[in-house]
Amino acid sequence: MREPTFLILTALAGGSRHGYGIIQDVAAISEARVHLLPGTLYTALDRLVAQGLVAHDRDEQVEGRLRRYYRLTQQGLQALDVETARLRQLTNAAEARLRTLRPHTA
Repeated sequence: MREPTFLILTALAGGSRHGYGIIQDVAAISEARVHLLPGTLYTALDRLVAQGLVAHDRDEQVEGRLRRYYRLTQQGLQALDVETARLRQLTNAAEARLRTLRPHTA
């Protein structure tokens, strides 16, 4: 799973979000390392909806503008859980190797 996809799913794990809310949440989660552009986000959301990982939740009119909200599906939650476990395993392996390179301190 690519990092932007992981971050979008992570943002939606916090609850239903509209596009701009997802963009802001991804920036916050990534500590401003990842900035999604609207075109990139909506292309990814279309793909995630087609894959069944994300679903359209509702639409709202705010100041005359349509906000489309998305939510994580059960399948999306499972995919996020599997990817989180995979990343944790890789992190644990990297940390174990780094410990062998660090001098021991008392």
